Amino acid sequence: MYIGKVLVLAVIFLKLEEAVKNIKCSDKDIMKKSEEYWISIAKPLFSLGKLETVITKIAGIKRSLKYSIDKKALVVMCADNGVVEEGVTQTGQEVTAVVTENFTRGLTSACIMSEMAGVDVFPVDIGVSVDIKNVTDKKIKIAYGTKNMAKEPAMTRKQAIKAVEVGINKIISLKEKGYQIIATGEMGIGNTTSSSAVTSVIFNVPVENVTGKGAGLTKEGLIKKISTIKKAIEINRPDKDDPIDVLSKVGGLDIAGLTGVFIGGAVCGIPVIIDGFISAVSAVLAIMICPKVIDYIIASHVSKEPAGKFILEKLGLSPIITADMCLGEGTGAVCLCPLLDMAYGVYSRMHTFKNWNGNETYKILE
Repeated sequence: MYIGKVLVLAVIFLKLEEAVKNIKCSDKDIMKKSEEYWISIAKPLFSLGKLETVITKIAGIKRSLKYSIDKKALVVMCADNGVVEEGVTQTGQEVTAVVTENFTRGLTSACIMSEMAGVDVFPVDIGVSVDIKNVTDKKIKIAYGTKNMAKEPAMTRKQAIKAVEVGINKIISLKEKGYQIIATGEMGIGNTTSSSAVTSVIFNVPVENVTGKGAGLTKEGLIKKISTIKKAIEINRPDKDDPIDVLSKVGGLDIAGLTGVFIGGAVCGIPVIIDGFISAVSAVLAIMICPKVIDYIIASHVSKEPAGKFILEKLGLSPIITADMCLGEGTGAVCLCPLLDMAYGVYSRMHTFKNWNGNETYKILE
C-alpha cells in the first residue's frame, strides 16, 4: 500500500565502509534452538518444508526465538539505463517515469499486491531520467539515468558508491520507523540488459547463457541485446573481482541502490527478500562487498529470466515459490510475505508435544 508522500531518504546516515564494519553474522545458536523448537511442535516433522527453514533463518537474523515480522516494507529502486538508446528494449525509457509515478498512486501491480499482503511501498527515484512528483529527492538522486554502457562506463565509481549508500541508509531509515522485514523491487526500462552484463562478468559465463527477452523482446531483439552487452563488456573491461567497478561500468543505479538495501538489512539485523533476477544480481554484489550479508537474504521465487535460477544456485539459496513470474517491481518478494506470516503463526502459536493434552498453556516461545 502507498503510505504517503515522503517516500525517500532525506539524510545520508552511514557510508559504505562504515556500514560493512558494522555487519555481524546471524546467530547460529539461536537458529539451532529454533530448529529444535520446530521439531517439538505437535505436527508431522518438517512438514512445512522450506517455510520452517526460512522462519529459523529469520530467528538467527533477529537473534531471538520470538520476534515480529508484522511491519513490512517494499523498497522499489527506480532508475533509467542509458543503454536503452541501443534498441535493446521493447519500450522507451519514458515508461520508467510513468510507472514510477504510478507507484505514488498505488496503481502498479506491486502496489495492489502489497495492499493485499499488508506491505507498505516505498519507491525511490535514484536515477529516473526526469523528476517525479512526490518521489524525487535531489539529495539522493544520483543522476538522470546512467550513460550508455555500450559507449562508455554507465556511471562513475563515486556515483556507484553513493547509490549503494542510498540503499543502505534507506533501510536504516525504515528500521527507525519500525519496519521488521524488507522486500526488494525495481523499476527501470533496460535493467535486464544491465543485470545480464553484470552476471556475465561476475560469473565469467557467456552473455548468451544469462540473457533473456526481458519485457517481451522478439528473437531479433534478443540478438541485438546480446550483441550490445558483449560490446559494453569489451569496451569497459570491468574487473569481475571488484563489485563497484562492475557496477560503475556495466551496472545500473537501481541495481546499485538495491545492493545497498541488502547491505543495509545486514547492518540493521533485518531480513531482506530477493524478488527476481535484478534484485538477485544486487544480492550477489552485496555479498561480494561483504560475505556476511548472505545470512540476511531470503529468496522468494525463481524468475523466468535465464539467469534467475542460475544466480540463486550460485548463492546457495532455495526459492520458496515457483510460479513462472517475471513481472519485477517486487511482486515475487511481496508474494512471499503472507506465506511467512502463516508459517510464523504455526511456529509461534502451535502447542508442542509436551503440552499436547491441552491442559497446559506454556509454549517455549512465551
